[in-house]
Amino acid sequence: MVAHARAGVLAAAALLLTGVLTGCEDGTDDKPGGRADGTAPSSSAPLASQHLDWTRCEAPEGGETPGSEWRCATVKVPLDYAKPTGDTIGIALIRKEATDRSKRLGSMLFNFGGPGGSGVSILPRAAAGYATLNTRYDLVGFDPRGVARSAGVRCRDDQAQEKAYQHVDMTPDTAAEEAAFMKDGADFGAGCARLSGTVLPYVGTTNAARDMDLIRQVLGDEKLTYFGMSYGTELGGTYAHLFPKNVGRTVLDAVVDPTADTTGHARNQATGFQRALENYLKDRGQDPKAGTRRIAALLKRIDAEPLPTGTDRELNESLAITGIVFPLYSKDSWPTLTRALDEAEDGSGALLLQLADAYNGRDENGHYDTQNHSQRAISCADGKARPTAAEAKALLPEFEKLSPVFGPFLAWDTAGWCSGWPVDGEHDHPEASAPGAGPVLVVGTTGDPATPYEGARRMADELGEGVGVLLSNEGEGHGAYGGNSCVTSTVDSYFLDGKVPADGRTCS
Repeated sequence: MVAHARAGVLAAAALLLTGVLTGCEDGTDDKPGGRADGTAPSSSAPLASQHLDWTRCEAPEGGETPGSEWRCATVKVPLDYAKPTGDTIGIALIRKEATDRSKRLGSMLFNFGGPGGSGVSILPRAAAGYATLNTRYDLVGFDPRGVARSAGVRCRDDQAQEKAYQHVDMTPDTAAEEAAFMKDGADFGAGCARLSGTVLPYVGTTNAARDMDLIRQVLGDEKLTYFGMSYGTELGGTYAHLFPKNVGRTVLDAVVDPTADTTGHARNQATGFQRALENYLKDRGQDPKAGTRRIAALLKRIDAEPLPTGTDRELNESLAITGIVFPLYSKDSWPTLTRALDEAEDGSGALLLQLADAYNGRDENGHYDTQNHSQRAISCADGKARPTAAEAKALLPEFEKLSPVFGPFLAWDTAGWCSGWPVDGEHDHPEASAPGAGPVLVVGTTGDPATPYEGARRMADELGEGVGVLLSNEGEGHGAYGGNSCVTSTVDSYFLDGKVPADGRTCS
């Protein structure tokens, strides 16, 4: 689903596209692990003292062999924090130790987004981009609860997933298509309840934040040093709200708007993806309005008659939209989008289908990863809203005006995502206020398609005066660290030396 972006790290996205096409010391200024006073209640005292058995990692499923410098472990956490001595689940961790042990500052925990992204798989693939931080920090990735190796949610098999992508119209035009669309959402939720019902009520972001605090304690850090991207910014904001006195140096890049509800997120993304599309069209020397109309017309033709792909699978409208979305995440991928659109205009959907498959987690053998399963389970455990088909249809005029290309898909997505979900959501929108926390660096990119720039300012404001520090990146793409030298050096100086930039600084 477009409205719930997959893992946000640029390095991981670049790797996906390549495959398709050819962040316990004494609290001094330079030691971010200083002792926390006034700490929020710890996760569970017995579990906080557990010993981790770090062993050499095997190759992550669908990823690259991390190599001998990587070690993996599993930390036990309560399934239900209301019953801290009850059942437990295992949270999978991966770690690469600091390369300069004499200057080690502690551990840096990462979340690359989703929700549903596997930190155990992504961090080894992206770690080269964090080599400077790795000099003084142990890099630690984890699979949040409900994800992959951490009691991962599973809702349907590959055959059912393929059938849905090929045959369910995500922008229904008729009563029959609408009924099939809503039924597919309900069937997905029923599958989650049947296959993962034990963990399904407990996979929300609040519990994931509690897990992070337990991980912090088990790793021996007095405060949490954290780098969150995309959905990882929502998780970081939730952590700061729950444990403000435990917040160490924290960077939130590609920021989810904490003030938005389900419809607000869809509205934000319609705005963001349309903005990115128009920037792409301008970069190609095209009139953005005319280019948008041309792409919208192409999608209507594909809806009426799906395109051949040279395989036994067709490119339908929903997959075409997904294929357009994916390369908008990074400006480096814009030439690929041009090729894919040109091919589609010429009658072939092969490249757009490849892009959609990469985004949807489908490999060349037809096997789908389960990030979409975890993503939906976490999102629906978080959000209370359960919009109806009628409510989604009422959004169509507004959303079509926001984006003729992406608006209808995103309007309908508000209803389809949690349709008939078997678990109630926790809130309308997450809380991020963190009075008493140290400074949190919030990085927003003006051309970010999936988490539009405006959300970064709102996150900084929600964190509170003296806590949220906004750093703006004038550029394109989903995330700025590693793609803009000014942002990268500013973040590195903050993590390594404790240098907090002035609120409102701009990098271009």
